[in-house]
Amino acid sequence: MADKNFIAKQMNRFFQIMAQKMELDDSTAMEIADLYEPWEVGQSYAVGKIVKYGVNADNETQLYTVIQAHTSQEDWTPDIAVSLFKKVGFTPSGYPIWTQPIGASDAYMKNDIVSFENSLWISTIDNNVWQPGVYGWEHYSE
Repeated sequence: MADKNFIAKQMNRFFQIMAQKMELDDSTAMEIADLYEPWEVGQSYAVGKIVKYGVNADNETQLYTVIQAHTSQEDWTPDIAVSLFKKVGFTPSGYPIWTQPIGASDAYMKNDIVSFENSLWISTIDNNVWQPGVYGWEHYSE
């Protein structure tokens, strides 16, 4: 009988492969960010590959899309090699794209600003798990 740890590793790898193949939009990809493969030194990365590296301002796993094929190097981390990687889940202006919180641990706090359906929204309440436009949000202008 197969070792449970070995099976768990195989399941994890299966989910990584499936997440990559699904070609999800940024918001959906960020909802399952922990299923993507971590960035590693010495790996060949093709354009379009998504990797996880570090955390974002909300202390959630950050994803990056490869925008130039390369073999990774220690000093070309996704957070600083902007010619090689694009941060997933953020507008070009740097605002996070709204994703549905799973619960209180990743809910939005009062004054958090997000992009949703091409508009900026600001949370008017703490522990906000609602979609902008439903409850607890107001349109925001820069």
